[in-house]
Amino acid sequence: MLRSLKLPFLSFLGLIAVGLVLEFGFSAFIQITALFVLVNMIMAMSLNLVNGTSGQFSLGHAGFMAIGAYVGAYLSQHWALFPEGLTALNFFVYTLLGGSLAAVFGFLVGQPSLRLKGDYLAIVTLGFGEIIRVALLNMDFLGGARGIHGIPTVPDGFGLSRFMAQYLFGSFWVILCFFFLWRLVHSNQGRGFLSVREDEIAAESMGVNTTAVKVRAFVVSAFFAGVAGVLSAYFVRYINPSSFGFLRSVDAVIMVVLGGMGSFTGSIVAAILITIMPELLRTVQQVTGVDLRMLIYALALVLVMILRPQGIFGSKELRDFWRKK
Repeated sequence: MLRSLKLPFLSFLGLIAVGLVLEFGFSAFIQITALFVLVNMIMAMSLNLVNGTSGQFSLGHAGFMAIGAYVGAYLSQHWALFPEGLTALNFFVYTLLGGSLAAVFGFLVGQPSLRLKGDYLAIVTLGFGEIIRVALLNMDFLGGARGIHGIPTVPDGFGLSRFMAQYLFGSFWVILCFFFLWRLVHSNQGRGFLSVREDEIAAESMGVNTTAVKVRAFVVSAFFAGVAGVLSAYFVRYINPSSFGFLRSVDAVIMVVLGGMGSFTGSIVAAILITIMPELLRTVQQVTGVDLRMLIYALALVLVMILRPQGIFGSKELRDFWRKK
């Protein structure tokens, strides 16, 4: 038991060290970018379970993020489960509830739609994401098109600044997401995911309930997408339906493909690159006076896909490269 917790604990300590460097050596802009990196890590890893490990193609991830974000934002403004002094536990519960409701919707959507394959599945999940966005636009008690302002965030305490409190909270969920998905994929359930990805007909002939396996992956993926949505709401403290449009789902797909289908460490690396690259390219705009950020960004992605079509890590994890050495 203790040995199984050693690597997550060391990983968390590593993230804490990075947070301390950001706390004392960088501006508030860099710090909020680091928080977005954590959100995108969870978003990319969760989608990789469906698109990479299970071999399906979903374009509705933004819808699950929206559900989580709105649940977390609404509960933090209208409900307090724990008294003052234990308010940090409130945000942990809100995040769980946001992810859980997203998982419920993942089950409701996945049960009928995951009987479809390929482009048909992508269209259905895309439609689901747009339904959620349009529904939120017409819910006045959730702010409608105005969204929700002044969302409470993770409280500081124990000598921590607001940034460090948010960063540690986000880091905890990144570690939990990675190692939960890692253990899941390397379990008996994970073999079912991989069998569906490699050959669905062969998996069915061996007695695997392929629809149940795909729904299971979809539900777990939706849960962590909801968690990512809650975290984004707490970090930005403002959300509206346009924050979770089609392009948000496309960003998640880009991270999965760029990192490598089925590689969770690849998703982490891709999330870092995709989040930081547009911000680094702002310097090019400042020097030239021409906004070339998106042109260079798109060109870099095209070159990576040409030179490394299987993604940065392919289907391997970081430890697989270490073992070869």
